[in-house]
Amino acid sequence: MSSVRGARVVVTGAGGGIGAALAGRFAAGGARVVVNDLDAVKAHAVAESVGGIAVPGEASAVVEQARDALGGAVDIYCANAGYGTAGDPFADEEIWASAWDVNVMAHVRASRILLPDWLERGEGRFVSTVSAAGLLTMIGAAPYSVTKHGALAYAEWLSLTYSHRGIKVHAICPQGVRTDMLTAAGSAGELVLAPTAIEPGDVADALFDAMDEDRFLVLPHAEVADYYRARSGDTDRWLAGMNQIQRKWEGTGR
Repeated sequence: MSSVRGARVVVTGAGGGIGAALAGRFAAGGARVVVNDLDAVKAHAVAESVGGIAVPGEASAVVEQARDALGGAVDIYCANAGYGTAGDPFADEEIWASAWDVNVMAHVRASRILLPDWLERGEGRFVSTVSAAGLLTMIGAAPYSVTKHGALAYAEWLSLTYSHRGIKVHAICPQGVRTDMLTAAGSAGELVLAPTAIEPGDVADALFDAMDEDRFLVLPHAEVADYYRARSGDTDRWLAGMNQIQRKWEGTGR
């Protein structure tokens, strides 16, 4: 954890769950941490508990305020805020728009502000909380799955475009994590995610391991790597298997 000592870190969506765990882990490593969340009460509570600085509000607007709070620069940005809701392709378009705005465009807007300084300095680290849904797709959650694929694609683009200029990128792709978002996933989450759900702190540990090893993909559930290989190796077989899960879910009386 000495590698983050003195680093200026921003964690969005840090009022609880994975974000709060990331904020705590960075702070424990000696980083100066800005805790961002839409819920100001939760942001201040987490900031107080980790010795950080609360900057509540929209994730897409936090960078400039965080820079001021941290003395002019950000070294590590954790795009952790997410919009997760069960919904099929016929979901209200406002749900699709919100998922796209939070899960993808907030990352684009933050990096647009951060990159000029990082490229000039020759260093910077962008952490994207993607979800295994961005690698594999989740039943019963079309807007979430589609936009998380977009988040992964954008993180990949950042890495392949700027890695030779000192920009490090990590994509965190857990399955079930014991947070409010797992509860919001409803019966699909109970079927697919809950049986192997882990704690938010386990996700933070996995990120720090990936940072130490300079790995792009952060897979807190080791089995996700096997699923990802199976998906790419025989896509039709993988889709058939996922359809079996879909049929099982439909049989639960969703």
